[in-house]
Amino acid sequence: MCCVLEFGYSTESLYTTVPPGQVYSTGWRYQMLLTPPLGTFSNLHFPKSGIIKPLTVLPTEQQTVVLLPRSPSASKTYFPIPVDHLEEEQRLRSADDGKLFREEYNVSIPSSPPGGRTSRWSHSRLYSEQSLDIHLQQGYTEKNKFIAAQGPKEDTVADFWRTIWEQKVATVVMLTNLKERKEDKCYQYWPDQGCWSYGNVRVAVEDFTVLVDYTIRKFCIQHQASDAVKTPRLVTQLHFTSWPDFGVPFSPIGMLKFLKKVKVVNPPFAGPIVVHCSAGVGRTGTFIVIDAMIDMMHAEQKVDVFGCVAKIREQRSQLVQTDMQYSFIYQALLEYFLYGDTELDVSSLEGHLHKLHNTFANGDRVGLEEEFKKLTNMRIMKENMRMGNLPANMKKNRVLQIIPYDFNRVILSMRRGQEFTDYVNASFIDGYRQKDYFIATQGPLTHTVEDFWRMVWEWKCHSIVMLTELQEREQDKCCQYLPAEDSVTYGDYTVELKGDTLCDTFSLRDLVLTFVPEKQTRVIRHFHFHGWPEIGIPAEGKGMIDIIASVQRQQQQSGNHPIVVHCSAGAGRTGTFIALSNILERVKAEGLLDVFQTVKSLRMQRPHMVQTVEQYDFCYRVVQDFVDIFSDYANFK
Repeated sequence: MCCVLEFGYSTESLYTTVPPGQVYSTGWRYQMLLTPPLGTFSNLHFPKSGIIKPLTVLPTEQQTVVLLPRSPSASKTYFPIPVDHLEEEQRLRSADDGKLFREEYNVSIPSSPPGGRTSRWSHSRLYSEQSLDIHLQQGYTEKNKFIAAQGPKEDTVADFWRTIWEQKVATVVMLTNLKERKEDKCYQYWPDQGCWSYGNVRVAVEDFTVLVDYTIRKFCIQHQASDAVKTPRLVTQLHFTSWPDFGVPFSPIGMLKFLKKVKVVNPPFAGPIVVHCSAGVGRTGTFIVIDAMIDMMHAEQKVDVFGCVAKIREQRSQLVQTDMQYSFIYQALLEYFLYGDTELDVSSLEGHLHKLHNTFANGDRVGLEEEFKKLTNMRIMKENMRMGNLPANMKKNRVLQIIPYDFNRVILSMRRGQEFTDYVNASFIDGYRQKDYFIATQGPLTHTVEDFWRMVWEWKCHSIVMLTELQEREQDKCCQYLPAEDSVTYGDYTVELKGDTLCDTFSLRDLVLTFVPEKQTRVIRHFHFHGWPEIGIPAEGKGMIDIIASVQRQQQQSGNHPIVVHCSAGAGRTGTFIALSNILERVKAEGLLDVFQTVKSLRMQRPHMVQTVEQYDFCYRVVQDFVDIFSDYANFK
């Protein structure tokens, strides 16, 4: 099921009545590829500010859809919001558990279909033979920008690829996973490798890249016409993998990064962008609205989410399906307004650093301190630290302000008959390519050493990065959890030292960890970085580049299980190491970096990650050192 959406909307309310039994294209704002059967929906309304022309109708299939058009008697109107009022409006709507968001969403969406009926509409396999050249009022709108579609089913895959070919689509946005909560959400409509034919369209896999929030797949497609072989085309699929069904992403950061990638990838003069989730309404509509509202934000310095959702629902029923998705649109727009696009090409890094270190009093330039202050203004979600603040667990925390959030804390197996034994002060942190790629934790306390090794064992870790000394400034910063020689036993776990090598800036230890009850063993590599004082930063960046490269090599050899990273409290130096690991990996893969959003994302996963402006500055400086060392850009790849 799909419809072409020529995105945009107007505050006009001029309508005309559409006779039943005919498919229409409107010259106003959009094109709707739907046809009611005879005798149904004689009162369906389309805006009349354009010429209505019939479309060519190909064979169709039937699907029952509950239609929820815009209410003609909405009791309240929500006007466009100037961008500088967006933060306050977001705060007001979020109060009382989002009461005003639900109210606004429900006003924009009526409770019943026209006539109170559920009706049967024919859909898909409909294509316009004519392109209507209509002047658009908003400069940011684009005619036929999107095709909103359901996720293909096994028996509609050939139609899906035929749509892509006939509409000259170059980019497909996929917003669902194939399975979610053990339910099939979309048929896999592409081959994993090699090539496959779907109807008359041959699809060959060219390349794919897996990242933490999305996967990019490139296909070469060719129409196998009986009369002639047609020129093949490149189609890029961007598959967002971090959007839960019936929910929203934890943060809009990944979605905004994904949206920017879609804009960059889609070539000029291509056909519409195909956007689909499972049903092709909720997540699909949310993505389209965010895209349009960012364009409106640039063009008019205001946004109109209410009007936008109401209008796109006239083009396809139920786009933006829940009040959570509606609220998420506002979150994404506020995130974009407050922080903008902070992504840099490595070629512009030197100039950006010069700007950061040379703040001008006239306010035209934002200095390093001001940029970092935006991070420190982020709210710490204390209400999401329930487990770490339980009386039985508080004594396991080295610093009471640095406690894992409940939603991503590392959970240990509960010891039989012992409550609260599943807690350790440790947080899962996303990597550049993998979710939960790091475990950020504190230096073990005397009474938590066994829990530390239990965590390493149960989560199959092969790499430990230590960024503190046992004592600093005559204060204990970390318990001795390694044997100085031979072996030592902590409860059910024995740790044996097999090798100790001193590199330029870090010690490399080979350990064998044994789970005594089952006599099972695992080889662990321990990286201990020296020369990072508790107050301050390392003297130079090369040592950090070297240890990150060494850890990555170990990970590739051991299977990419979570990397345990700790300093003393598990936030400042730990966060800086993880931030640099993610930033440098992206620089190597894409030649791009975003220090600000990388650190912001870490702070949403564990409080106080990258704790000082000096550590924040160090992230930039290490990347610059990396660029200088590998000045030939080809070396990044």
